[in-house]
Order: sequence, then C-alpha cells, then structure tokens
Amino acid sequence: MIFVLILFLLSGCMVGPNYHRPCLDIPNNWETSLSPTVSDVNLVWWEQFGDPTLNELIVIALNYNQDLRLATCRVDEFLGLYQITRADLFPRVDGESLYGRERVSESLTPTGPGIKNPDNVYGILVSGRWELDLWGKLRRATEASIAELLASEEARQTVIQTLVSAVATTYIDILRLEEQLKISYNTAETRRKTLELFEKRFAAGVISKIDLSQIESEYQAALAAIPEFQRLIEQSEHALSVLTGQNPGRIPRLGTIQALQTPAIPENLPSDLLYQRPDIGEVEQRLIAANARIGVARAAYFPTISLTGEYGSASRELSDLFTGKALSWNYFVPVSVPIFTAGKIAGEVNAAEAVYCQLLAEYRQQILVAFQETEDALVAIKRNKEQLDALEKQVESLETYASLAKYRYDEGYASYLEVLDAERSLFNAQLEYSETWGNYYLGMVSLYKALGGGWICKADHLTPDCCY
Repeated sequence: MIFVLILFLLSGCMVGPNYHRPCLDIPNNWETSLSPTVSDVNLVWWEQFGDPTLNELIVIALNYNQDLRLATCRVDEFLGLYQITRADLFPRVDGESLYGRERVSESLTPTGPGIKNPDNVYGILVSGRWELDLWGKLRRATEASIAELLASEEARQTVIQTLVSAVATTYIDILRLEEQLKISYNTAETRRKTLELFEKRFAAGVISKIDLSQIESEYQAALAAIPEFQRLIEQSEHALSVLTGQNPGRIPRLGTIQALQTPAIPENLPSDLLYQRPDIGEVEQRLIAANARIGVARAAYFPTISLTGEYGSASRELSDLFTGKALSWNYFVPVSVPIFTAGKIAGEVNAAEAVYCQLLAEYRQQILVAFQETEDALVAIKRNKEQLDALEKQVESLETYASLAKYRYDEGYASYLEVLDAERSLFNAQLEYSETWGNYYLGMVSLYKALGGGWICKADHLTPDCCY
C-alpha cells in the first residue's frame, strides 16, 4: 500500500510542454472604418434584411443541410473517441465465469481410483488492470482528445457560419438577377414597340434599311440578355435548393432587391476575431491537441508501470466453487522499460513536434486570412456605397438624356442614332446599378461572416439536436 501511495503521489508529473497561446501581431484597429456602427456583433443579421423568405430559407437550411448533419455526426464521433481515451485513466475490471468438461490423457497424467476422467470444470473470476500514469502520457492523450473534440465542435460552428452566409448570398444573387432580368424585359419590350413603328415607316419609305437594321440590332441585343439572366437565376435556385437539403428546383419568393433593408454595421476590433471566429478556434484546438501529443510521444522514453490482479475460485464440483479450498488470487506489478527501439521513439517525438509546427503556421495564417476577409468586406461596403451614389445620379441623368433625345428626334432635330445611344447607355447603367446594389448587400453578408460572433450560436439553436 505504501508503494502504491508513493506512485500515486508521483503521478502528478506530466512530461511535455504545457500549451500557451502563441504571440501574435494583431493590429489595433481596422484600416477601413465605417459609420454608423453598432457595438453588438451578435445580432441575427439576416433578419435585418426584412425578407421573410430569406429567414425561412435559413431555418430550413439549418435543419436539413447535409454538410451540417455530417459535421454534427463528426462531433459525436470525437465525443466517443474522447470517452475511449479518458477510460485509460481508470482501472479496468472484468468479470468471467466458465463451465467446461474435459478429459486428460491418462498416458501423460495417470489418474488414480476415484478420479473422474472426463470431469466438469467450474470457475468464476474477477480480473483488473491499471496502468499508472506516472509521466502523464494518458493525461496528455486525454488532453489531446478533449481539444480534438472541441475542434470538431468549432468545425461544426464554421459550417453553420458558412451555411447561413451562403444561403443569404445566393438568395441576394437571385433577387439581383431577377431585377436585371426585369430591366432586360422592359428594355426589350420598349425596343419591340419601336421596331414595329419603324417597320411601318420603312414600309412607307420614310426611313432607310440602315435605320431599321440599327433598331432591330438593339432589340435583339436586349433579347439576348434575357436567356443569360434566366440561366443564372435557375442555376442559383438549384444551388440554394441543395443548401436547404432539397432536390434542385424553384425557390418561391416575394421580395425584390429594392425591398431589402440595410443591416446595421457591427463595430469590432481585430483582436475579437480570435474569440468570435470558429475557424480560428478550430485550428487553435488542433494546435492544443498537437502540443499534448508531444507529451504523449516523450512519455514513451519512460517506464510503463501497471497493476494487475485476479481474484476468483475454480473447482471440479459446482458445490465446491464457493468454498475456501477453491479460492485463487494473484497480483503483479509489471514494469516495461524501453532499452533499444532503433530511434522509433525519437522519430515519434520529431513527428509530433513537426505536426505542432505545421499547425502553428496554419493558425497564424488563418488569423491573417481573417483580418484580410474583414478588411475586404469593409472596403467592399464603403466603395460599393460610393459607387451606388454615383450610379444613381448617372441613371437619373441618362433617363433625362434618353427622354430629351427622343424629343429631339420627334421634333426632327436629331437622328435616331442619338436615341439609340441614350437608350443603350441607360440600359447598361441600370444593369450596373442593380449589380452594385447586390454587391453592397453581399458585402454586408461577408462582413458578418468575417467577424463571426454570437449570431452563430443563435443560428445553432435552430439546428436539430442530433445528426440522424
């Protein structure tokens, strides 16, 4: 007992490095600033767009997306692996009972009078084994398993972050494309009516074939834009269907790109990303696990000491099984010491340290990428807003230009080429204006995705409880 107690006291030692978060070069503020801002990054930002269809699609995706179910099942897998590893910290006890009948060779083992041959065999046995974790190998392995479990949960949170952002992005794309399709339809309809009018004038000999061909060319250009927008809309609907766990098909919707409201812009510091972004948390947990695996590898240099024992009884007669003469027991303290491994242990330590170095570089790179994504989103919002203001004025000016050009043509002061030029410029400006509106909203989605935050946990509450 004293020997066991001494070993127990010694078991507080753990080889291998303790984890400390690496030193990081984090800027104090973002290069691009926006106003007005709100301090709460945990807002359920997709609801701020004011589109019930978008809200419903995100709820459906969180419940039926297959990538999210896969990530949830992986968490359950790592939970099981953690339970397996943690169990090695405790003694293992097994029970066994047996009944058999045997006959021994009388040529090898002579039997005397009264000895039954063949005879019955009865037994009951309890055995136990416990590896003493003197050097912290098992505790380091458990530490690594906990970190890997947390990493799998962070990975699941990353899937939620990506999924919600992808649904919002695809939906906004559809609304943008529908607006551009509407512009194309209206332009084509206007040019069709003009073409019909000019065909009558050509038949009457008022205009030349060149004038008619120019009108027809612009009409066909507007028609050619329609199938492309239709294709992009249908493919975006297919992508959104898959995100929501459904077969590719139509996505019913009621809103328009103009009806969307602008979400609040969250105010945040670069250092907050370390705690808000699950992809950074995932890599750090994997780094913690790799650090613990170094301790597991180094512990192989030291002796392995275990306690084993058995207690039970065995007899030829069932009635004697629980009598004193049938009692049997034993205990041992096996000690295993590595003497010559041909560099195997050193190789395992080197490999564990190399994995740690790889993950350290990945961790630092992930943080740099997070800074870049946030700065890119801030720049996109700022510059798209500036472009929107300019395009809005351009569209207004081109509408005036087209109206005046049409008036000048009707009054005979200009050729129809001036009208065509004005309408062509207006058509292109309207398409670009709708494109920029979509990019502005997509910048909002990208910003919330880049910052992470408590909104991911709020979205997580909408997911199923299990992966089945």
